[in-house]
Amino acid sequence: MNTSRRSGFTQAGRLRIVGGAWRSRILRVPERPGLRPTPDRVRETLFNWLGQDLSGLCCLDLYAGSGALGFEAASRGAAQVVMVERDRHAIAALRAHKAALDAHAVEIVEADALPWLAHGGRRYDVVFLDPPFGQNALPAALAALPAHLEPGARVYAESEAGFAAGADWTLLREARAGQVHFKLLQWSPHHDPGGLSRNL
Repeated sequence: MNTSRRSGFTQAGRLRIVGGAWRSRILRVPERPGLRPTPDRVRETLFNWLGQDLSGLCCLDLYAGSGALGFEAASRGAAQVVMVERDRHAIAALRAHKAALDAHAVEIVEADALPWLAHGGRRYDVVFLDPPFGQNALPAALAALPAHLEPGARVYAESEAGFAAGADWTLLREARAGQVHFKLLQWSPHHDPGGLSRNL
């Protein structure tokens, strides 16, 4: 997630990986305003939805922030995880985490998310989309993603309020934890809104 997403600081400045090869590893998180890892409970739910084993999948963590989602994916066997973040302090922490975990599958990119996405050419199987809260960034990010998705790709989207993804997205799962709303989506242009798009 991006550093500007919430007011306040990280809780205890630490992140715990909840599953996979690095389960229970603790990573230090810089105490930056608004930077807080996606809560353990939310990550556990998300990776239950995705399946615990992400072997062979290519993942994009577009607003990486603490790296909670991207490192969780790498811990669970993802073949490649691209993390995009613009804050230099967060970038330094991400690079330190990558080195500490010997995370060869992780690629860290220092860039602003949407301009980087506009010039990117790769396609992904899973995208983690947790843009800054209060900036209404989700619509633009979702609009830019389809050109970067492999067939059947899934997109995790998180926000501080409920949101509609649009008619061309199939809603696979959704939940809420406190003030955090999160959904698992799939790009399905011209799908039947009375069929697959129902909440599961």
